[in-house]
Amino acid sequence: MRAQIKAQPFFLLMMGISALAMFVPATHASILNAHAEARAFFYSGLLLLIFTCMVAIARNSGGERRQGLMHNLLALCAGFTILPLFLAVPFYEGLKTTTFVNAYFEMVSSLTTTGATLFDPARLSPSLHLWRAIVGWFGGLLIWIAAAAVLAPLSLGGFEVTASGEPGQSANGGPRGDIDPHQRILRVAGTLTPVYAGLTFSLFVLLLILGDRPLVALSHAMAVMATSGISPVGGLPGAASGMVGEFLLALFMLFALSRVTFSRDTLVGSRGTVLGDPEFRLGLLLVVAVPLLLFLRHWVAALEGGEQATAQAGALWQALWGAGFTVLSFLSTTGFESAHWGVAESWSGLKTPGLLFLGLGMIGGGVATTAGGVKLLRVWALYLQGLREMDRMMHPSSVGRSGRGGRRLRKQGAFVAWIFFMLFATSLLLFSMIMGAYVPDLEQAVILAVAALSTTGPMIVSAAEQPIALADMAASGKLFLCAAMVIGRLELLAIIALASNYLGRE
Repeated sequence: MRAQIKAQPFFLLMMGISALAMFVPATHASILNAHAEARAFFYSGLLLLIFTCMVAIARNSGGERRQGLMHNLLALCAGFTILPLFLAVPFYEGLKTTTFVNAYFEMVSSLTTTGATLFDPARLSPSLHLWRAIVGWFGGLLIWIAAAAVLAPLSLGGFEVTASGEPGQSANGGPRGDIDPHQRILRVAGTLTPVYAGLTFSLFVLLLILGDRPLVALSHAMAVMATSGISPVGGLPGAASGMVGEFLLALFMLFALSRVTFSRDTLVGSRGTVLGDPEFRLGLLLVVAVPLLLFLRHWVAALEGGEQATAQAGALWQALWGAGFTVLSFLSTTGFESAHWGVAESWSGLKTPGLLFLGLGMIGGGVATTAGGVKLLRVWALYLQGLREMDRMMHPSSVGRSGRGGRRLRKQGAFVAWIFFMLFATSLLLFSMIMGAYVPDLEQAVILAVAALSTTGPMIVSAAEQPIALADMAASGKLFLCAAMVIGRLELLAIIALASNYLGRE
């Protein structure tokens, strides 16, 4: 039986796991005596499980089929577009006061770890909050596994910057690679799932000790590990763990800056230390430099206030910490604001421009982590290429540093990274124009596009001067945002490689 389950295709395994996950909020709702919600999750999970088993039985009667890397990439794409249709059923039936499009939007947002929501936290029950957090957590685990088992062998998802293979092709010269792709998924899942679950559970226990309620502690632990930013209380100001809790969350957010912090299982994984990883160092540089610049900006403005600045000098540490935590949170595309984020603003009277959140979200975290955005490795590759070009302007006959990896990162890697930047900019322009038809001004359209493509949903609230009413948007606009979230999660380069592979067969 166990061997037959493992032999099922990637998408069917995702369906089975989703069906089993529905029994968790069903049990939770039953304990809270929310029997209508419990029935919605239980029946939805049971029906999906039966349907999955029927498909598996029908498939087994046709004999064994070998699945290629491109087939698994297609399954991953289907997981972010089709699977939310099943995940939305219990949410829709449990809430009862929304449309199915809204429920689908919530599930796409959660599964892609975007974390954008149409609902005020008070409108959703604890079981529905738990379901959103579980779906977001599952989406983070899915991208962890897919990065090493699907994207890395195809030189996609940021691996094309350092890999020897061309984007969409295996490093071994073909689209299939040397290892059975399905076995690769099972092996990577068996290695990473205990790490992912163990880190989440550890953070959950620590937040419980600091005083957070179980649902809040579990949701925030899941949200940080998945970088989804999903919270049942509207963010960290509603949590009881305080600054110590934020410090713990920040430590676990560091896993989104580089995959070297938790695994070296990819084809292009670094063999050095964490501090020697260029992504991690670049991320730390941003986390230190940007808050200091923000702090100095508020400090100079506060000095002009004279006595007001002196009276509130005790808030210096809180202001600095609030800036540092929030910068790290948006750089990792989690999107949590520190409870002390507003201290510096009230201190100086200056409001932090929303462009800061847009820039941090677009840069994003590390390759093959749960973070979205352009990725730090691509930024690093372009930075090295820029240094080399300036060096050649001053010394035309100079020779770059030796080393096969360094040459690859500066030349071919920078070229592919620039291509991705252009694709990202094109996607941003396209979705900004589309969103412009659904919101009052261009600023809100750009914020929506950046938030979706960088999978940083809380940015919609933090970066906008005026609240963006997502719930009032037309159904077509919500579906366009869903498409942008899927493109941001998978990356347009992977979608182009997938389309060219299947269209090239025609």
